[in-house]
Amino acid sequence: MKKILALALALSMSLTLAACGGGDSGKSSANPGGSGSGQGNVSAPVTPSNQDGKNTVYVLGPTPDHGWTAQAGTYAQAKCEEITKAGQYKATYIPASSGEEQVDHCNTIIANADAALVIMMALDDSAQAGQEALYAEGIPFISFDRIIEATEKYAILNASGDNWQCGAGIAYWLQKNGMKPGDTVVVLQGDNGTVCSRRQEGFEQFLKGEIEYQDNQTGSYKTTETWTQDQLNAVFNGYTVVCNWSADGAYEYIAQKFDEIVAAAKANGNKLYIYSMDDEMTFGVLNYLEAGASAATLADLEAMDVYISAIGGMQELYNVMAGSDDQSELAKKYFDDMMSMYFSPKMMQDVIDTGMKYLEGDWSYEVGSGEYQPTWIVDAGNVSQFEGFQGH
Repeated sequence: MKKILALALALSMSLTLAACGGGDSGKSSANPGGSGSGQGNVSAPVTPSNQDGKNTVYVLGPTPDHGWTAQAGTYAQAKCEEITKAGQYKATYIPASSGEEQVDHCNTIIANADAALVIMMALDDSAQAGQEALYAEGIPFISFDRIIEATEKYAILNASGDNWQCGAGIAYWLQKNGMKPGDTVVVLQGDNGTVCSRRQEGFEQFLKGEIEYQDNQTGSYKTTETWTQDQLNAVFNGYTVVCNWSADGAYEYIAQKFDEIVAAAKANGNKLYIYSMDDEMTFGVLNYLEAGASAATLADLEAMDVYISAIGGMQELYNVMAGSDDQSELAKKYFDDMMSMYFSPKMMQDVIDTGMKYLEGDWSYEVGSGEYQPTWIVDAGNVSQFEGFQGH
């Protein structure tokens, strides 16, 4: 911890000097609602450091347990083994359960003095100190999936799925299915980090008419019925909860609030829209309908229009949509339709491959740039075309 504090102080001093000199260390420019790469404003050239024994690629990510993050970790571990077997670099996957633990791992990496590159899937914003320490030591790092805004300008690349388009796609789909200002909407968020904030931004930007939803499967769409910011604020200031990416977290909230939510929807046009930002949380709703909801509430729910989203790519949810899962009949009975934005955890392997290109000198990104992989709607109509990951 003392070392982290010293490094943070040194970083703060260097940034102060840069500010006095008039340098521009602003945020990298994202491309809200669109795929591609934004160009960063940190202009210092980056060259790979694989000399003097620095031949280890460290990949930091989640402890594999369940869901999207676990599968991302599994893919990362397999890629590290592949790289190590090839012989030129040693690649090591280091799992963690918190951002604080990842800071400790960054300290260890610095002490090892052998890092050619670090690729970090930050578990929460407390991992910021670790990224600052890597930057202060001149160790290049790629930030994956959860982008920490305070340090994104120091990463040689910020890579993730296109979270803005995830939000825009769900907004398009819910609006297509009748959602209008003032309707009863439930918002299930994973956490308070950039993944969900960008998904909310994309949702709002689409409905305000600021961006299109672009889907390579079906085309491009722009709303013709725009919402005001006040109307959107009413959505996110209403039935909104952070579920910690957990089916159990969503179940707990729904168990507490569902009678109230359904009663509100019944009195408000008999329509209910659920903006779930993850497959796991969508399963939390399904699980509650299966095991916890009262007969009276279920009867009211069955009589109204109900649409629910998800984001991820769990094969179990694909099976529900395809009609081949035990919960398929339940979903068909109580939801008029459901969908999931495709957001494959296998992209973590793609990011590691991109990191290896950096070490080979094949690099065109400026420091602080962003690259966002495309996403698209998966529903009953096209679910047979895709293979998901095993989430449970």
